[in-house]
Amino acid sequence: MTAPLVLLDLDGTLSDSAPGIVRSARHALTTLGLPVPSDAQLRAFVGPPLPVALRAHGVPEDRLLDGVAAYREAFEAGGMWESELFDGIPEQLRLLREAGCTLAVATSKPEVYARPICERRGVDVLVDGVYGAPLDHVPSTKASVITHALAELGPQRVPGTERILMVGDRHHDVEGAAEHGIACLGVGWGYGEPGELDGAVGVVPDVASLAAAVLDHLAGVSDAALPAGSHR
Repeated sequence: MTAPLVLLDLDGTLSDSAPGIVRSARHALTTLGLPVPSDAQLRAFVGPPLPVALRAHGVPEDRLLDGVAAYREAFEAGGMWESELFDGIPEQLRLLREAGCTLAVATSKPEVYARPICERRGVDVLVDGVYGAPLDHVPSTKASVITHALAELGPQRVPGTERILMVGDRHHDVEGAAEHGIACLGVGWGYGEPGELDGAVGVVPDVASLAAAVLDHLAGVSDAALPAGSHR
């Protein structure tokens, strides 16, 4: 039987990447001469595709490419490295691998940035693949990132949807997973607002509980799929 597959969001789920993203967003809005909200409000840039976040902060369509370019200028100048894994994440990934899960990062961050970031933080050796979005001039959603990840992993490593679980901190993760008929497990240490993870199968309160929560969900799905009277 194909191993269960766990898709993992990056920003706000595996890594605390707000500092570099907030600084890059501030630079973009300042460059465009637009109002710059507080750092707390700019944390909304963490998670969604960049064009979506820029539109939500008042960047008009005719200046969207300028906003992307200004953001990327600051991001590539150092913002992309202003992130750290949340304490305990490597240990939780190891537990999931030891339990036989296939693991893959599925992030709305462009893949050209996600892969070197994961390499620098040591995530790449703990997962079976790192998959992200195309660069920002190509429309992308979390659902399309998941499509890309599943295609790249290939049929030998992709089980039925009931044995795939998305783990993330934003409504984009819940919605993107739902478009594929995949359950999403929310995490409570990320950047989501209250109520944003409605629709998730649960919310893990802390990093130390992650692997157990994932395995509990997958075990429950397996039990539910067994015929009446059968045993594991």
